[in-house]
Amino acid sequence: MTVPQKRPAEDLTVTALDNRIAEEPALNGHSNGTNGHAVSSLPTLDASKITITRADPNARTVPTEAEANSGNETICTDHMITVSWTAAKGWANPELKPYGPLSLMPTASVLHYATECFEGLKAFRGYDGKLRLFRPDCNAERMLMSTLRISLPGFDPKELEKLIEILMSVDGPKWLPKERAGSFLYIRPAVIGTQPQLGVQAPKEALLFITASFMPRMDLPEGGMKLHTNPEDMIRAWVGGFGYAKVGANYGPSLLATAEARNRGFGQILWLYGPEGYCTEAGASNFFMLWRTKEGQLQLVTAPLDDKLILDGVTRRSVVQLARERLAGEVEVVERKYTIDEVLEADKEGRIVEAFAAGTAFFICPVSQIHHRGVDVKIPMGKEGKIGMYTAKLKGFVGDIMYGNEQHPWGVVIQEQE
Repeated sequence: MTVPQKRPAEDLTVTALDNRIAEEPALNGHSNGTNGHAVSSLPTLDASKITITRADPNARTVPTEAEANSGNETICTDHMITVSWTAAKGWANPELKPYGPLSLMPTASVLHYATECFEGLKAFRGYDGKLRLFRPDCNAERMLMSTLRISLPGFDPKELEKLIEILMSVDGPKWLPKERAGSFLYIRPAVIGTQPQLGVQAPKEALLFITASFMPRMDLPEGGMKLHTNPEDMIRAWVGGFGYAKVGANYGPSLLATAEARNRGFGQILWLYGPEGYCTEAGASNFFMLWRTKEGQLQLVTAPLDDKLILDGVTRRSVVQLARERLAGEVEVVERKYTIDEVLEADKEGRIVEAFAAGTAFFICPVSQIHHRGVDVKIPMGKEGKIGMYTAKLKGFVGDIMYGNEQHPWGVVIQEQE
């Protein structure tokens, strides 16, 4: 195990997180501690102990994709998984049971102090008939980091992976049938603090739950994604905060600016940071610029992870890795801070080639416009005006793995229960 570096005493949050990680052998695939306390013999998260209560298979029919996404309610599959935790007893046995409401007291920690985190990944029905997850280990490891950041219990990420696989092995055959090749379901694991006691404190009770649902396809909006930079008096995340963790507190406060941008005809906010106006994220997705340097070098540029300002997106990570492997010698991949002024300058000099957002929800989505303080940057969208050549290439690289056109370790095949 890596021993955390000695930090100044005033670095309270970072020091506390280091201590939590040191006390969580789950990071190395072993049994975990409990909510910041010393490692104990309390039960750990264990997918092998799951109990299964099946829903009536005929009670619900599977809607078409269009029907499922036409209303104001997310349509979930037949089942969900829940696992409770307490500081006194550790993790309970997981339960797979019919999808339905959760029971919470009005004083539950999550309802008052935002003690919750979540993940988002998809299950894909491949063109070869197989059901796959895409890099679920990355999501599970990131969820552990999120739970530790907000004082929720740790767990072995491999056990979370197994639970996700169990849910999809049961619900995949019905809700993502083989005749729907090229389709997907959205999987949402979450952990919430459930202790029914008011007071600003780390909750001593929590609940892990996993659902699977339909989600609209958002990767090819008509005319491309249009971005409006954030107002000067609002930012989404900040250095020293929790932008790198997938917690609800990152999202709720951004909705006001996003709604106003949409009222003005834009799809998302391009979030800038600091007086320099560093480009960070497009809505809740990572953001990429493809441009030529003043010397003529073709560069794919995206914000770095080292200051923990942005989310370490799984799609982002995959794009960066595949671009470096498969576009080497053609495109230089650069992770660095860059400003909106650099974007404006590149636009004036005709050096912008393409731009796109990358994330689980939007997949790889071409960006056609950035509006900043009264200035519009029009971004090329390829010969047919739908998607640029390099954006399409990268989307193809990742999509082929997701849907089984390319056999790759990132595509984890689910053994389905027919």
